[in-house]
Amino acid sequence: MSSLPDLFEEIVRMRRAGEPAALCTVLLARGSTPGKDAMKMLVRGDGSILGSVGGGCVEADAIQMALEVICTDRAQTQSFRLTQRDLPDSGLICGGQVTILAEPVVPPVLVLLGGGHVSSAATRVAKECGLRVAVCDTREDYANPTVHPQADECFAGTWHDAIARYAPARHHYLVIVTRGHKDDADALRAVWEHCCEPKYLGMIGSKAKKVTLDKILADEGVDPSWLAGVRTPIGLPIGAKASGEIAVSLVAELVQLRRLGSGEPSEPSHESGHPVTV
Repeated sequence: MSSLPDLFEEIVRMRRAGEPAALCTVLLARGSTPGKDAMKMLVRGDGSILGSVGGGCVEADAIQMALEVICTDRAQTQSFRLTQRDLPDSGLICGGQVTILAEPVVPPVLVLLGGGHVSSAATRVAKECGLRVAVCDTREDYANPTVHPQADECFAGTWHDAIARYAPARHHYLVIVTRGHKDDADALRAVWEHCCEPKYLGMIGSKAKKVTLDKILADEGVDPSWLAGVRTPIGLPIGAKASGEIAVSLVAELVQLRRLGSGEPSEPSHESGHPVTV
């Protein structure tokens, strides 16, 4: 009996762990093709696979398509013609055409660094939008399932330990919403020191606050060009004030990034320097 995990069991495991993956499915096979209708292949974020869509150069192209789908979080469909004329260097002689769908099967993970009011509201809104959510805090009283029952994971520990848990987080959204400026700086420093490269890195607060923290961290050796990529204020410009409104504006910005690929920093969504999060 094969020691390989069942493909669908692996999808369930990866969804629970928040590990990025895309599923490739043969939608249509015409003529003589190694891939047959409904064959499936799971492609993980590191390029490893489980299953097959027929092997050969088509499978290699399908893996590349799947990796792009993981990055964009948007499904793609592509048809491949398998003839000597169309692929003279492939060695294929069977002929035919195969159409493959690649679709993301693990939603992005929103990692909230801070477990106060904004995180509570953001967790509820994010879950309605199909995101996985992890809430982290240095205080166990603010990072536990009782306080955040809808979160997929809660973690209590240092900011360094929290970031290490999710680094490199290339497919995650990291949002810093701690209880104060010092914790914001500590969390941001931890992200930098772990070489974390999330899809989205934002910090609650005003532009004036970010200028102050940027100077402090730059003096400590953090690259100013990296700091420039941290989005502050967070969220779309809807004039948000209360924690629930800030949560709506934040998740709306993440949905825009996820569905439209918008990568431009937003304009201020609220004017408060740092809403209370405890």
